[in-house]
Amino acid sequence: MGVLRQPDFRRLWLADLASQLGSRIDVLAVPLLAATALGAPVFEVSLLRTAETLPYLVLGLQVGAWCDRIRHRPVLIAADVGRALLITSIPVAALFGVLGMAQLLAVVLAVGLLGVFFDVAHQTYVPRLVPLDQLPEANARLQTNRSMAAVAGPGAAGLIVQALGAATALAADALSYLWSALWLRRIETPDVRPERRERRLLREIGEGLRLVRGDRILLAISAHGAVSSFFQSAHLAIVIVFLARDLGLSPWLIGLLGTASLTGALTAGLTARRLGERIGEARALWGAAVLFGLAYQLYPFTGRGWALACYVVAGFFTSYSVIVLSVFGLSFQQTVTPPELLGRVNAISRTLIFGVVPLGSLLGGTLAGAFGMRATLHIAAAGVLASAVIMVWSPLRGLRDLAPAGRR
Repeated sequence: MGVLRQPDFRRLWLADLASQLGSRIDVLAVPLLAATALGAPVFEVSLLRTAETLPYLVLGLQVGAWCDRIRHRPVLIAADVGRALLITSIPVAALFGVLGMAQLLAVVLAVGLLGVFFDVAHQTYVPRLVPLDQLPEANARLQTNRSMAAVAGPGAAGLIVQALGAATALAADALSYLWSALWLRRIETPDVRPERRERRLLREIGEGLRLVRGDRILLAISAHGAVSSFFQSAHLAIVIVFLARDLGLSPWLIGLLGTASLTGALTAGLTARRLGERIGEARALWGAAVLFGLAYQLYPFTGRGWALACYVVAGFFTSYSVIVLSVFGLSFQQTVTPPELLGRVNAISRTLIFGVVPLGSLLGGTLAGAFGMRATLHIAAAGVLASAVIMVWSPLRGLRDLAPAGRR
């Protein structure tokens, strides 16, 4: 059991598991709802991904500074409850026949805003529940949740969408956020408010930026995350529409493909820690970046029949790589950062990764309209592969294990 023997981390882990499973439903249901029930063109569907991540670009750094001033558990609970209420509005509007793209975009944007607060506070909260030497295990456990949701979620979401319709299926996502909030309320570890002192927002953000810039490994991890995320978001903005319209796949089959391809994430969640012990955390990081880029080259060759195997194989190795990158990159970030700066550094990292998503999503929608969806998938794949150079030519290449700056 390891870190799960600690009751409060176990409660956080259960809350995260519920939330991860539920969020997999809207990943499939929202673009399908827009593309099928509302008949939105591919560019408008790509705007949904843009709206979901736009708050990171606009407010990500500020949220990091605010999270270093306040208690984290109330933020997590409020964000969960707020997202549940917002998502519930979609099936309610559909029931009365008044749902439109404007409401869908507004809900996705608001859910994305609350997600910024939740994600930054969540990453900052974990080191307050477990000792530093247990952070890799704790992060591996949380990434295993992501892996389990990645495997079970698409298939379950496809069945739910097929049986109930995309709008009604979103009610299950709303319930998952409420379940998460209930587990978070049961955490007993005192959530101490940071010491009051004079605050200047720009200076606080600058302190976090200087720390990231001053650590070459942290900078490389963050830069790779930003570049790969930009091109990955161009892919994600159109891939569901590509599978549904160009290949004519049903929601159930799209969900099944996602389940099969994302078994790599589950495999990584169970083996990442042992991989780091065997070959070294630094080697695991840059090796995963290379594997991520190479595997992405298979996506554009997805087609009907046996060519669907390209999607599954690509998904297995990309999802495996993402989990390895997340486990070791986040553990290093949490270890090297002083506690009073952790919210800001977490926000900088996530802003770099998610702040570029609106731009990548717009690129994907624009390129798909101009050159077609398959050509856009090739362009996105080439960009993801190019991003691996950042990790390969960083100080990681000369290291076996990761350690804070003072111990390297």
